[in-house]
Order: sequence, then C-alpha cells, then structure tokens
Amino acid sequence: MNPFTFAYESLTTLHMPDIGPTELLDIIILCGIIYYILRWIRQTHAWALLKGIVIVVLIALVAFLFDLVTVIWVVQNALAMGLIALVILFQPELRKALEQLGRGVGAGFSNFSAVEHTKKSGATSQSIDEIASAVITMASRRIGALICVERNVSLSDIAATGIPIDSAITRQLIMNIFAPLTPLHDGAMIISHNRVVSAACILPLTAEDIDHELGTRHRAALGVSEVSDALVIVVSEETGTVSAASTGKLERHLTEGKLRELLSAEIAEDTKRRLIPWKSRKIAP
Repeated sequence: MNPFTFAYESLTTLHMPDIGPTELLDIIILCGIIYYILRWIRQTHAWALLKGIVIVVLIALVAFLFDLVTVIWVVQNALAMGLIALVILFQPELRKALEQLGRGVGAGFSNFSAVEHTKKSGATSQSIDEIASAVITMASRRIGALICVERNVSLSDIAATGIPIDSAITRQLIMNIFAPLTPLHDGAMIISHNRVVSAACILPLTAEDIDHELGTRHRAALGVSEVSDALVIVVSEETGTVSAASTGKLERHLTEGKLRELLSAEIAEDTKRRLIPWKSRKIAP
C-alpha cells in the first residue's frame, strides 16, 4: 500500500475521544506535574543533563528504527543503570525540591489554621529596631555578621550546632557576639520566638553558582534560606554591605530604611497575616 494512502486512511479513521470532567482533571494534574518538574530541572544543574538524556533518547529511536541490535542493547542497559545513578547523583536537588513543595503546601494550610497565629513570630517591632541598629553599626565598622531569623520552619537542628544563648534581642548583645576575636563571632546567630537562641552556628552552604565577589557568609545565608523560610541577614566584612537572603534569593546593598522595611514586611506582619487568613500576603518591593 502506498504510504501516503495509508497515512490518509489512518487520519480519516481517527476520532476524538470523549473528554469528561475526570479526564480534564487528569490532564490538568499531569500538566502541572510536568511543568513543576521542568521548572525544577531548569533551576538546577540537571538542565545540562536533560539535554544529554534527550540525545540518548534520539539515538535510541534511530537504533529501533534501523534495528541496530548492539546500540539497542547498550541503550537498554544504560537506561536501567541510569535511573539509579540519577537518584544518587541528584539526591540533594531532589531533597530540595521536595522540601520546597512541602513548605508551599504547609504554608497553604497554615493560612487557614485558626491556631497558627500563635506560632513563631521571629521578632517584634522593638527587636527589629535592635537588629537594624546593630546591623547598620556593624556594617559601618566592617564587622562581619550572619543572623538567621526563624519563621515557620524550625531551625532547632542548626541552633544545636552552636552555643546556647537564650537571651533577649539587644543591639549590644548582637554587636558583642560578632565583635572580632570573640569566641562566638565566627558562625551564625539564630533568633527564634523573639529571643537570641544560639550563636556560632554552622549553616549549610548553597550548591548554586553565585557571584565570585560573595564569600562564605553569603553562600551560607543562601544555603539555609533554601532549606527553610528563615530571613537571613548578612554583613560583609570586606565591603561593609548589608544583604538579606530569603527563599534561595539574595538581595544586596540594603540601606537602613530598606532593611527595616524588609524586616517589618517579612517578620513583624507575620502574625497579623495569620490572624486575617484571607488577606493576601504583602511582598516587599
């Protein structure tokens, strides 16, 4: 039979299947999963690997079309081992994606929780003044600092790596902890439940590529913001600039006004947003 005739007859016999609400929901969920996976791959080192996988798939299709037995055998065995290798190689990325998904779902539930307003509020307006004043003073004196303000995701495991403090938030305490040559200056300070919980804490470092001008403090700030919803403030010892990390993103060169605005929007209003669950969350410009 002529291939064009066969193609024409095949097209004329095709019919659209009946699509009901269940099938439509199935398609929407599948599209959402595919979109989320592709977006996650695009934001990680797996993007280059995805291109390689596409090339392997194309080679496999050519091998099946031309019945290349040896190539087919190699591709089949490579795919069998490749799935296990992918899980091992990209375990940190997979864990990060699942944590982000869990935080997103948890935040959605917390907005409708009647008791959620009694949960963590990292700092009050008075504490914000103390933090901002200490940070700006340290920046002017080129004193490096790393401050993590806990929100909904607990930082207790990170706080356990440091020295317990359990003190009220004051400008003098913050500056004294980060003063050069003091026992606690190297590491991060954890603030939770409106108190300084611990200092000299060890933070996880981000695996993402960042500006070569940024040092270990900025990499640590991004690292902890990727695995929690904490607001992390960084003072650069080399340049005296102030930065803030949240949800894996870093905002640099903050002025005192911008720092206070960010702290107020992300922390001081936290309880208020939970008391009014239908109120949309304000995002600092």
